[in-house]
Amino acid sequence: MPQKPRIPTPRPATGAIEPLGDDSLPAGRPGLRPACAFQPIEPLWRRLPKRDERGRRLADFMMLIPGLKRRSDMEIRQRLQAIHEVLEGYSDVVAFVEMNLRINTLWVSVQAQPGLCLEIPAAIKCAVPEALLIGQRPDS
Repeated sequence: MPQKPRIPTPRPATGAIEPLGDDSLPAGRPGLRPACAFQPIEPLWRRLPKRDERGRRLADFMMLIPGLKRRSDMEIRQRLQAIHEVLEGYSDVVAFVEMNLRINTLWVSVQAQPGLCLEIPAAIKCAVPEALLIGQRPDS
């Protein structure tokens, strides 16, 4: 029976963004780590942390970045760097981040605090103007 792939434990978000496709990070180096697109992975809903290290529930949001995967490698890197810099500013409340270039989505899980799921996407939108927050429309 084939073994399931080992999913690494997330590390705190610090340090510079790594080049796309570079999965040879030095051991113990802090920072956001790129995921290898060639490993089979579990669905997002199974990988998401549901609670922080103190047992409190997390909140999350998703953003769409239209056309990102069709941009040049340099443009993709610039946008990922801009997102990384925004999230670094919130590293004390960010628990999980996944950028899915195949479908141009950014998923972020944060500590459940009033306003964070609007404040962080607004900061990302300032850095990457084409980024759109995905959410339910309020009833009129």
